[in-house]
Amino acid sequence: MKNFKKLALMGLTAVMSLSLLAACGGGNSGSAETPSGNTETPAASGEFTTVEAGKLIMSTNAQFPPYEMVGDGEGYEGTGYEGIDVEIAYAIAQKLGLELVVDNMGFDAALQAVQTGKSDIVMAGVTVTDDRLEVMDFSDTYANGIQVVIVPENSDIATIDDLEGKLIGCQMGTTGYIYCSDTPENGGYGEDAVIPYDDGAAAIQALMNGQVDCVVIDNAPAQEYVKANPGLKILDTEFANENYAIGFAKGNTALKDAVNTALIELVEDGTVQSIIDKYIPAEG
Repeated sequence: MKNFKKLALMGLTAVMSLSLLAACGGGNSGSAETPSGNTETPAASGEFTTVEAGKLIMSTNAQFPPYEMVGDGEGYEGTGYEGIDVEIAYAIAQKLGLELVVDNMGFDAALQAVQTGKSDIVMAGVTVTDDRLEVMDFSDTYANGIQVVIVPENSDIATIDDLEGKLIGCQMGTTGYIYCSDTPENGGYGEDAVIPYDDGAAAIQALMNGQVDCVVIDNAPAQEYVKANPGLKILDTEFANENYAIGFAKGNTALKDAVNTALIELVEDGTVQSIIDKYIPAEG
């Protein structure tokens, strides 16, 4: 079964989640323009910068329900968007005395935006991987994601092992795409076996049209897509098990520390779990 990578990811994210950072990201009690035009905001252990004065800009791909999606009307608290990541980011921004601004784009573009200083953070169901650690910094983990396989109800694909020789649809740039397009020697199926799409909805549409045999995607949006598209089902097996974290530009330690401290407080007081439970009710 080609899900051995979940063990390495779990080990990596376990280390990440144990590294509770000591810096405190107190309220926005004042700001000053830096030579670069970014805004310095006082924090208990120093100054952190944001792209725009008084704002926390979050790049995301709002095609990943229930983590981020275009909101009804004004969305959550006027952001225009809603979902687990949006509400957690809003709570963090509130703790830091900042206004949350959500910038919707493709998944790859969202990762690039934070790396190039166009956004302060990226939240889009982002998994910590070795490759991403080379170009980005990350917070502690805050949510668990399980990669699953969606197939038509009449499909001959019954287990992960049956993916060999099939055409697989994935969202471009996601860990599902990375795993599936990797070489067979590394547990993947090769690039020729995978068709990347801009978002999960496009991959599902391709599956409905018979252009791919299956789609590998996170379980939470998979449940939403299957509910909205009769004739599809999720295999009763995990493709990979991973954790999500907030991404920052490499070396932006002050902002990372401030955001991470706020995140830790929100985890400890139950806010994060209550947000997750709102969108993904516990079974049983």
